[in-house]
Amino acid sequence: MPKRSYGQYCGLARALDVVGARWSLLIVRELLVGPARYGELLAGLPGIATNLLASRLKELEEVGVVERTLDTDSNGVAYVLTSWGRELRDTVASLVRWSTPLMIAGPQGDTFQGRWLVVALDALLRDRRSKKAMTIGLSADDAVVAVHASKTGMRVEVCGEERPATVFRGEPAIVLGLASGMLTVEQAVAAGGSVTGHEADLTAVLTPA
Repeated sequence: MPKRSYGQYCGLARALDVVGARWSLLIVRELLVGPARYGELLAGLPGIATNLLASRLKELEEVGVVERTLDTDSNGVAYVLTSWGRELRDTVASLVRWSTPLMIAGPQGDTFQGRWLVVALDALLRDRRSKKAMTIGLSADDAVVAVHASKTGMRVEVCGEERPATVFRGEPAIVLGLASGMLTVEQAVAAGGSVTGHEADLTAVLTPA
């Protein structure tokens, strides 16, 4: 049992005992993108104090949500979600979809990082299907996120050096509006977005069935 507990025999209360502390679910968000070293987590969580990040990671390790692994690039330590921790993917996705009315106003001065699109797009597009397999890119800030579409669903990941032939670039609110279905491709372009490649590919992937 975590040090801080609601002391209630209720599934929601028990879950919040584990991941309800400030920053905990945002750490989970970072690790849903992939394994991360301590410094990468610190960079992906602007505003968190180093001692608080260390404390939250320790707590999440102790309860079995996070574990350490070898980072093959540096031979140092990286953090990953355990199999139980990865089950939070659906919980995070539900919260992202629930937040849609809160996101309409745009950043309002808030920090944004392009890689956060991986988790957001996974949540917003996971029920979409494409009649043919194709890959498009969506970009806000400095990252291009690849959306691999097929008849079985969507897979989202940060692009490497190779970029999709069709990429939409725009402000975060425009990209998220496009992914949520609140904006069409034409409306997103009219609002200031730009397309490299074929608009028809974007429409095929992003238009709700």
